[in-house]
Amino acid sequence: MAERVSLTVNGKRHQLDVEPRRLLVQVLREDLGLTGTHVGCDTSQCGACTVILDGAAVKSCTVLAVQADGSNVGTIEGLTPADGLHPIQQAFWEQHGLQCGFCTPGMIMTAADLLARNPDPTDGEIRHALTGNYCRCTGYQNIVAAIRTAADEIRTGAGAVPAEAEAGATSAVAAG
Repeated sequence: MAERVSLTVNGKRHQLDVEPRRLLVQVLREDLGLTGTHVGCDTSQCGACTVILDGAAVKSCTVLAVQADGSNVGTIEGLTPADGLHPIQQAFWEQHGLQCGFCTPGMIMTAADLLARNPDPTDGEIRHALTGNYCRCTGYQNIVAAIRTAADEIRTGAGAVPAEAEAGATSAVAAG
């Protein structure tokens, strides 16, 4: 039997009837058409499904949609401004922090969470934040460089971390 949930996704409120067993990633992709949030492993290992939930990065394959009732959710689509790229996205492009692109939305959302909590992370802190995100194409060095570049851009005022990431970002990437 479906349950009524209310989600605010990328600033827009949605009322949905969902089966209690459905995952947040399924609702985002299938019901709301937000396919930037990827399903990579179905076991919460890869981080491709990372979103910002009430101010913290979480793997949306580990959250039931009914658990997110009343929550604010930020996806990669909400990070992207209407007139170009977010500084994190731009830095990934400029620093060659992506290859096939499958992991990129999760990496970028993890970076947004990190930079909301720590505007000037060390390379070690960046690598630690990324421990729940897998990329099978790169050696991570360019991803780390992209996040460092984005941090510099955001700190100097060239860009901003999304409000979904800023509001209450107090925990590291949800593991497991």
